[in-house]
Amino acid sequence: MEKNRMRAKKITFTAVLLAMNIIMSTSVLSIPVPGGHMYLNDVVIVTAAVLLDPFCAFLVGGVGAFIGDMLFYPTPMFVSLVTHGLQAVVISLVAHGLLKKRPVTASVLGAILGWILCVTGYTLGRAFIYSTPAYAIAKFPFQVLQTAVGSALALLLCWKCGIVKLYEKWYNKSM
Repeated sequence: MEKNRMRAKKITFTAVLLAMNIIMSTSVLSIPVPGGHMYLNDVVIVTAAVLLDPFCAFLVGGVGAFIGDMLFYPTPMFVSLVTHGLQAVVISLVAHGLLKKRPVTASVLGAILGWILCVTGYTLGRAFIYSTPAYAIAKFPFQVLQTAVGSALALLLCWKCGIVKLYEKWYNKSM
């Protein structure tokens, strides 16, 4: 019975974060920049990756960004699926697998690796889907800024604002 309750909590929390990612992937909640928009969904993706296992982090990051793009701007949806999905998996693996006694440091290291992966993935993806490296280069500084700001805000929420402790308390309450 307890196992089912914990599984239900995990599914519910993953679904809520996935929905939040979809919402944050919309143009309504974006900041206009030259050549497009800057989105704040990296805050949700990095937070999910710090809190959840790699599979659930992939669902939130990759599938959430994919659905958000599919609904509002479908051209880069597969780039978002792969890039944000890998970003979330890498952050989760590092945050949960390295430096067990230093989870904050592991989360920061994971976020840095995820930042590099995300910026690289979107730059290459844009160059491919728009068939012009010039567009990818024009968006590069904004992708760097978006991912850095999103990662920093997520890490502050997780560790300075206590989201990790709240999540662990809520998730383990049924034990």
